[in-house]
Amino acid sequence: MENERLAKVKGMHLSISKKHAVEICSFIRGKEVKRSKAQLAEVIAMKRAIPMKRYKRNIGHKGGMAAGRYPIKASKVFIDLLSSLESNAENKGLDSKSLIIITSVANQASRPFHPGRQRRTKMKRTHVELIAKEAEQGTTKKTEAPKEEVKQVSKVEVKKVKESKGETKQ
Repeated sequence: MENERLAKVKGMHLSISKKHAVEICSFIRGKEVKRSKAQLAEVIAMKRAIPMKRYKRNIGHKGGMAAGRYPIKASKVFIDLLSSLESNAENKGLDSKSLIIITSVANQASRPFHPGRQRRTKMKRTHVELIAKEAEQGTTKKTEAPKEEVKQVSKVEVKKVKESKGETKQ
């Protein structure tokens, strides 16, 4: 069955911003789990910014990209989820070093009220679901076809070839 090759983790009612969670999900989708964890660690250290593609209003440019931010709190939560995803894969007997995230979804959860006198302000809550698949043996590294060598030809050689064909202008 195909579900035997998948590992799944769900984070319910997480106290992170839905907007940041959506952007992080699009950032890590299609990448290896190990690489995603390393890049999110760089976000926490403020060495790499998460590109904001959907929720980019009034956000400044960062180096090498358009709008970007450093969602530190959400990145810490995602690193915990990715660690749990690796553990789930190991429990299923999958190779946790070759996991590729195929699905990453963030949804808004129910938002409870803050306690106290100001009862109309709501807390942020988000559901996150991550699904990873074990990479096949041949798909982990891209192989390039050998390129044909291009021979460098000088102008003199081109002129000689044209003269032998009778294409020179007089």
